[in-house]
Amino acid sequence: MDNCIFCKIIKGDIPSYKLYEDEYTYAFMDIANDIDGHILVIPKKHVTNVLDCDNATLHHVADTTKLISNLLVEKCGYDGVNVLNASGECAGQTVFHLHFHIIPKKNNDGISAWPKLPGGTGVEATYKKLKEMLDK
Repeated sequence: MDNCIFCKIIKGDIPSYKLYEDEYTYAFMDIANDIDGHILVIPKKHVTNVLDCDNATLHHVADTTKLISNLLVEKCGYDGVNVLNASGECAGQTVFHLHFHIIPKKNNDGISAWPKLPGGTGVEATYKKLKEMLDK
């Protein structure tokens, strides 16, 4: 897409701190400077989010996410990672090109990547609806 910032990064029109690239994916440092080691993994193919992504593309993005995550833990001194994705504007997606955030974590770093959720009341109803559809 012509106006997609991530497509422009892939094409080299916008500079990035590229960490990894293969035929299907591109991984680079997030420049927000919000936490050390924040990395984005994107498909080279433009898809909006998980909801419109084909299985093969999602598989490639997951493989690259795992590769980079393992390097952070095995070679860079981190103890784990949070892998985050927002699919849809209501979910907080602001760049409409599929991307996964890798947030490296150290034990007791005091950083929580999880939102505080208010609690739900529809677990059983949602379960029944989804289970019925998946069992067909």
